[in-house]
Amino acid sequence: MVRSMTGYGRCEASVDGRDVSVEIKSVNHRYFEVNIRVTRGYSFLEDKLKKYLQTKISRGKVDVFVNIGASDNEAADVTVNHSLASGYINALREIAEKYGLPDDITVTSVARYNDIFSVHKQAEDEEKVWNDLLPALDSALSDFVSMREAEGERMKADVLSRAETIIGIVGEIEERSPQTVIEYKAKLTERINELLENSTVDEERIATEAAIFADKIAVDEETVRLRSHFVQMNEIMSGGGPMGRKLDFIVQEMNREANTIGSKVTDAQLAHKVVDIKAELEKIREQIQNIE
Repeated sequence: MVRSMTGYGRCEASVDGRDVSVEIKSVNHRYFEVNIRVTRGYSFLEDKLKKYLQTKISRGKVDVFVNIGASDNEAADVTVNHSLASGYINALREIAEKYGLPDDITVTSVARYNDIFSVHKQAEDEEKVWNDLLPALDSALSDFVSMREAEGERMKADVLSRAETIIGIVGEIEERSPQTVIEYKAKLTERINELLENSTVDEERIATEAAIFADKIAVDEETVRLRSHFVQMNEIMSGGGPMGRKLDFIVQEMNREANTIGSKVTDAQLAHKVVDIKAELEKIREQIQNIE
């Protein structure tokens, strides 16, 4: 299935008393590049996330935002810096005595100075944190991939539609090309008759010149290869897995054939058709630049 490199997915969940959220978004990029941001203290997840994402995404510039809340079951010890607390209390009483203020010191008022408290958490079980995160990550990835696939199918339809247009133009070139040889032969005969007036025209020489001209402007090989490239493109887009780079190479080959045809044709009508082919190929190339 064709996938765009542009996608977005998000999931919020609560697992085992822990709130987690995952947001994934991506844009075009020649290779796979990922930028991961996780809640402070959970940097151990970054390597796991990168390796996991590489199994799901092959190309694109991907930004991942992971937020992990504390677990309700997480044990923590809170200790008090009594020396610092005593210092705050003595300072408050000194202020009250010096300025004649009521001494209304309470536990609540002292607790506002949060630097007197120290919170000591037990070391996280890294494997458990990863397992808590994984369902949200998979859900966000599912939405992300679905968006890429939906956009990819629209791109595929557009590319194949333009391919049909080009194949139609190629057919017109194949039909018109032999006619240009006939017209060339007729013009050549006419010119020789004008030059020689009543003298006998060398039909064999005219036939030879026409044959040389026909060989010079022949585009059969190029049109056959162009058709073959479109068959290959259709097969690749109907398959699975990463295909953007293959398609990009095929379009380069198509452009090469179109340029060769353009260099061979001498007929203005055919030249215009080559321009139409190249314009459609450029639009196909632009679409393929966003395919994974």
